[in-house]
Amino acid sequence: MNKSVYLLMTISFVVGMVELIIGGILDLVAGDLGVSLGKAGLLITIFSLVFAIASPILLYLTASVERKKLTIISLVFFLLGNILAVFSLNYTMIFISRIISAASASLLIVLCVMMASSIVKPAYRGRAIGIVSMGVSGSLVFGIPFGLILGESFGWRAPFVLISFLTVASIIFVHYFMQRIPSAEKPLPLTAQLKMIRNPKVLFILLTTFFVLAGHTTLYGYLNPFIKDFMELDGIWLSAVYLIFGISAVSGGGAGGTLSDLFGPKRTILSTIILFVATILIIPVSSFHVVLFLVVLILWGMLSWAVSPPVQSYLIETSPQNSSILVSLNNSALHLGIAVGSFAGSIVIEQASVEKNAYVGGAIVFLGLITALIALKGYKRPEVTAD
Repeated sequence: MNKSVYLLMTISFVVGMVELIIGGILDLVAGDLGVSLGKAGLLITIFSLVFAIASPILLYLTASVERKKLTIISLVFFLLGNILAVFSLNYTMIFISRIISAASASLLIVLCVMMASSIVKPAYRGRAIGIVSMGVSGSLVFGIPFGLILGESFGWRAPFVLISFLTVASIIFVHYFMQRIPSAEKPLPLTAQLKMIRNPKVLFILLTTFFVLAGHTTLYGYLNPFIKDFMELDGIWLSAVYLIFGISAVSGGGAGGTLSDLFGPKRTILSTIILFVATILIIPVSSFHVVLFLVVLILWGMLSWAVSPPVQSYLIETSPQNSSILVSLNNSALHLGIAVGSFAGSIVIEQASVEKNAYVGGAIVFLGLITALIALKGYKRPEVTAD
């Protein structure tokens, strides 16, 4: 395995962490900038929306740029976005910083995935994507508690200061240790990109990503009240739950890539989603005993991100010449799923109770199983070797 893959994983972790890191410090941001908590929450929403929309557009505009150079340029813009957040004097400044960070992050995540898949042999593609996915999943699950700890200890600007330093380090490492990777594709017009969605196999696998992440976030976005209110556990348990879930999710991304290489994307995607639905539905039932709940939590964490690497491998196999576009569209579907899942969860928790979030989330993920079955119908795995 090319060691540069681990550098790409680190970059994806640093970049991805910005999306949800502010979730743990919303009250601090709102208080300091004099806005409501709801308005502060829009800083998460705008990030997810810009992330989803900007990715295919920026990929088109930068299609002819050498990949290493593009990665460094994107990291510089990402750095500027975070520096602006550090020195934000009002809500408008931090709002703009979120737009800059989201746009550059959306391009960086796709670059990390595509470069990882291109610098390894085809037989190890799933594992390489899985390793990068570990960085993405780790950033999303650790973002909230990480921001909470730093924010409470040193102020809400502290997480952005640290991310700025980590971004500088990433730029240096990419410059000195990453090989040049030429762009293998000609710029594909945006209209042509949208037409790719007309392909049923592409459309339904993108819907699979959307439904799986939407269903997952319907519960995960409200894990805090589920633990505190429904299970009546204190702050120490809350920290432990987030830590256990985070480790499980990160390992799940790597496991999903390995399983995809061994058994193929189709078997991995379908089996993972089936187990994922069952696990989410079991969560409220398992809550009567802490040990049983933690076992189910570990499975939930692993399965939540195990489906991403095989889906991306499938997309790359479907149209290798347009692989970066497809991965970008999948990334957009993922973040739209997070946004919709968070919104759906807020409705459920207000109209019913937090334990119902699990049942609604499971139902949404089940829709992802249906779309996966449609997308993978007739799929045959291409022959790949390690040589």
